[in-house]
Amino acid sequence: QLQLVESGGGLVQPGGSLRLSCTASGGTLVDYAIAWFRQAPGKEREGVSCIDTRGPATNYAASVKGRFTISRDNAKNTVYLQMNSLKPEDTAVYYCAAGPRLRAGVWNLVPREFNSWGQGTQVTVSS
Repeated sequence: QLQLVESGGGLVQPGGSLRLSCTASGGTLVDYAIAWFRQAPGKEREGVSCIDTRGPATNYAASVKGRFTISRDNAKNTVYLQMNSLKPEDTAVYYCAAGPRLRAGVWNLVPREFNSWGQGTQVTVSS
């Protein structure tokens, strides 16, 4: 089964930027859709963005569209999330997850449709 490891989280001031990485081992990312989710204390896990590892398809939650960019490097087995113009409400633990790219629920960012999850990385946006 695919193992995922996130990195790149940290503390940043409002308006700042961070780039998260999700690196896979135990297999290849190809044939998966890779998504980023986040979970703030006391809140449900929220889908942020998703990317197709075989094609150009991406999608974004309305709350991050225009500020976050998802990308991939299949040669490095890594997916990135570039986060710009960060806001305090972006504070959360960010998780990456892998799911079958042809499953509709994956593109609707439904957590139960994803088979493999990373351990998460904390992002804190605060002055």
